[in-house]
Amino acid sequence: MRCLLPLLCVLLCACAGPSATAGDKGGLVPLRLDAADLSRAYTPRRLALLVGVSSFDDPQWRTLRFSSKDATDLAAALKDPARGHFDQVRSLTRPEETTRDAILEALRQLRREATRPDDVVMVYLSAHGTLARDGKGELTRYLVTRDASYRAIPQTALSMDALKAEFEQLPSRRRLLVLATCHSGSGKSLLPRELEVELAGIKSGFYARPLEESSRASMVFAASDWGETAREDEGLRNDIYTYFLIEGLGGAADRNADGAVTATEAHDYSRRRTFTFTEGRQRPSAEILEVGADPVILAGRIDRTGQPELFSYNPRLDGFLLKVDGEPRLELPGGAAVGPGRRTVELTKGDAVLVRREVDVARGDRLPLERLLADAIPRRALSLVGGMISFADGKSQRELLPAAPQVGVVLRLEDLPLQDLGLMLDVGVGHGRKKLQVAPGSEVPFGYTALTLGAAVPYLWRWERLTLFAGPRVAALYLGRSFDVEAFSGGQRYFTVSPGVVGGLAWRLGERLELTAQGHGMLTYVVVDGQGQAVGFIGGNAGVGYRF
Repeated sequence: MRCLLPLLCVLLCACAGPSATAGDKGGLVPLRLDAADLSRAYTPRRLALLVGVSSFDDPQWRTLRFSSKDATDLAAALKDPARGHFDQVRSLTRPEETTRDAILEALRQLRREATRPDDVVMVYLSAHGTLARDGKGELTRYLVTRDASYRAIPQTALSMDALKAEFEQLPSRRRLLVLATCHSGSGKSLLPRELEVELAGIKSGFYARPLEESSRASMVFAASDWGETAREDEGLRNDIYTYFLIEGLGGAADRNADGAVTATEAHDYSRRRTFTFTEGRQRPSAEILEVGADPVILAGRIDRTGQPELFSYNPRLDGFLLKVDGEPRLELPGGAAVGPGRRTVELTKGDAVLVRREVDVARGDRLPLERLLADAIPRRALSLVGGMISFADGKSQRELLPAAPQVGVVLRLEDLPLQDLGLMLDVGVGHGRKKLQVAPGSEVPFGYTALTLGAAVPYLWRWERLTLFAGPRVAALYLGRSFDVEAFSGGQRYFTVSPGVVGGLAWRLGERLELTAQGHGMLTYVVVDGQGQAVGFIGGNAGVGYRF
């Protein structure tokens, strides 16, 4: 508000002041703004912070030959008007710039400078990585800063949690974090001896995923997969991943030929080249929250409509082979450009075909492969189930209805009424004969008919072939009993509609068939011997479903 007051005073003075024409009684003075200045004020900025840590105070950390050079070489590519054309590039390579506090302060300064949601922000770190147990005893990843102590890693090194916490506070939606480091105990990594001994007894799957929760940041690229080694190379005179990343910014990574190199294009290019150069020993990885239609451009400018692209960075599809018109294109994650027109797209692993679809793609299209997978799996399932129903408490079981078998049908509609919600309708019926215990040692036979009708709107959790669901349910219960004994002959009927809950799972056996199981409970109101009471009514079933 304070910044608006001077402008308001200027405008008021302009209105009250003399006009350019003597006969005028007042008017606004024309405000002339330079069009170029106005354009620059509203143009998103491109900022980068690059850190290369080569030397360390503690001699236990091996000196890295090219970390400083990595940051310097990448800075040159980003500053180049013909390549990155970044507005501001800051490199931290001197000893006083590569301490933990200095790096954190540089990130905070970057947050004060990159204030627009559409600013492009890149943070790059080339350094040692290590693992250590934090104050809670949990195994955590750390970046080794110049002042990190080998014997006091949690207290002196920069934890990935702290780094990502600062990174996530950047206002920009177009932000990229690149980690040219590893935590495997070799290459650009070093582990304390006692931790090496501990990890030696852990199976290889320990490193299958990051040790802390995935970042909410837009993109996080790493020079190697978790548990692998990130390497420097004497011939390339760079970190291997960084060398090919810079090479890709020169235009080689522009797979869709639109004139610009996006962050994902640059990473995919460097990933493939690094994998080939190291003969499969180093596989760069990526954590990507979302890849939309507004890509993060690292180099060049979009000056023409690009070729159609097919891509996926979803961990669910890692390792699947993308085929286009029967021709293998790449192993996911990653992306590929294809010719416009009608294409047959397949995702396969070994002899298994996950999805095969024909799609129409035009120039400029970017098609996430998860969309094909979602479209390929039917979102409706009709299941034939069998199970049991019963009152929850023993008294009601003895006096009203013991546990009884039931068969039924369940219809489940997924992503209705909203994404990740379902609509479930179920019908169950049971019929037979049971015995009531009216007194100790005294039983009365009776016939029964039980009918349940339910409707639920559960939330869906889906992973690979498994779908879990849980949510609120409303159910109607009809219970009829008939007696044919000397003391009483006749029937009783009871009907109620009550709230409840449902939960269960479905496991897909193939494209159409699934196994399903669910349990439900409802709170109902019954009258026994003229006395009304609220009781629980529960049920469970399992069966086979058909997706359509």
